[in-house]
Parts: sequence; structure tokens; C-alpha cells
Amino acid sequence: MRAGRVTVALTLAATVLVATACGAPSSGSSGDRADRAPVADQGGQDPRGRPLALVYRGQAACDGCPEAAHDMLEHDGYAVRYIGPDEQTHFGPDALSGAALYVQPGGTNGQEVSTAWRLMRGDPGFSPELVRSYVRAGGHYLGLCMGGYLAGREPGYGLLPGDSGQYVSSPGATVTDEQDHLVDVLWRGQPRKMYFQDGPYFDVNGPGAEVLAHYTNGRAAAVVASYGAGRVAVSGPHPEASSEWYRDYGLPDESKTGLALGEDLLRTLMAAPAGPAPSATPSPAPSP
Repeated sequence: MRAGRVTVALTLAATVLVATACGAPSSGSSGDRADRAPVADQGGQDPRGRPLALVYRGQAACDGCPEAAHDMLEHDGYAVRYIGPDEQTHFGPDALSGAALYVQPGGTNGQEVSTAWRLMRGDPGFSPELVRSYVRAGGHYLGLCMGGYLAGREPGYGLLPGDSGQYVSSPGATVTDEQDHLVDVLWRGQPRKMYFQDGPYFDVNGPGAEVLAHYTNGRAAAVVASYGAGRVAVSGPHPEASSEWYRDYGLPDESKTGLALGEDLLRTLMAAPAGPAPSATPSPAPSP
């Protein structure tokens, strides 16, 4: 664990953690150039024809997690900008309107999901309904680890046809603590190893849901699902994890595998057929 996160972990040590996610070493990313990405048009593309992704960067994200997401997205041909209280792009009524994709990255190691949600709701201009409305109207949401937890309910956006839960507490889990590990998954039926730190599983059931990966106990590890006219992709393990993450925790480097799986997740998210057009009276969303 990086020293910058020890204080948070110690502060929460006396608290019973329902789920904590998802620490990572500070990335060596050149992701700060994301704030210089050109603004997209209403079709969600920048002047060079690249789809625009907005990546959350704030107190509910760990050091290095937004930057690692940036690098994965840029590798896959996206223009990337950060959104958050200290970024050039802030939350507000029109903040997501030009984006092809909104990304909720991993959270700080030792941070409860409820704490991350409280911090998100404290960001100026943010409300859960901003993200729900964006996806419901045809946008795309990518949730990685903590972002996967927050795609669920209570607390969360309620974007899934089901909910998220803590994998390490599930029966038959091969990882049973909140440290950094490799986790075994079956991705489209093929065995793979991925970087994992207390990520979620997903209980989903609906006509627009596709499970791309399972943990070895049968729980869903990566899912793409419909929400209104939009789509949602979530992953418990970290496909965006860089070589530095593996090295800093003494793990065999599976970063190339992760990038390939992340590309598959993104391609499925963006290429999947849209769901039904949003009605004039949207279905009720969970309370903020």
C-alpha cells in the first residue's frame, strides 16, 4: 500500500467494512494530458474522429486508478478527459452531453463503498441522476472495481439489472482478503488471470445482460448490460492494471492479458445494440 493511502486505511480500521475497493499504486501514466483532449461534438467524437471518454478523478478514486483507465482507453483509440472537482471538466447539467463514455475507476484501498458514494455526492455539481440520465438516454458507463460496486444499488447508481456484491465474502471465493492478488477468471470460457483487489461480483438477470467473465465460484466478474437506451459495462478485476501495479505488489505481470480483456469489454460495451428508446416518463431510478 502506498503511504498516501495508509492514513485512510488506519482511519477506517475500527470500522467493520462491508466492502472496500480498490487500491493501486500510483500510475506512471502520462494521463494528465487528458485535460488537453479536444472537446467532442454531440456525436461523442473529437475533431480527429476519436470517441470521447470522461474519466472521474476525485476523492472517490485511488491514486493511479484514473490514470490507468486513461491509458487503457487511449490505447483503444479514445480521446480522454478527466471530470471532477479539481479538473477542467466539472459535473453539471451538460457535462456528459458530448461524451461517448463515462468511466468510474477504482477507489482507494480501505475505502468503504458507502464512503466513496458520500465523497462522490459531495463533489460540486454532481448528482447520481446526472449519470443515470446520461446512460438512460443512450450513453455508456464503464465501472472498474469500485466503479462496478457503484453501478449497483444502495449505495450506487442502480444501473444494473441486479446488484453488486463483495467477491471475497462470497462462498467458494479463491481470494478471501482485501490485499492485492491475481484472481482466476473464465473470460468467455477461457481461463485468465487478472489483477484484483477486493473487487465486486455481479448478480444480474435481464434480457439485455451479457456475462463476459466468471470467477471460479461461478459469480459474474465482468458484465455488459442495458440501461434504458444506453449500456453499462462493469468489471470486478482490473483490466487496466499497468505493469507497475503488478511489480509493486510482487505479482506476475498479466498487464498485456488485462489490456486485451479490457479491449474486449469496451468493444462489447460500445458495439452492443442499444436497448429500447427512453420513454417520455423514464422508469423510476433509485433514490440518490
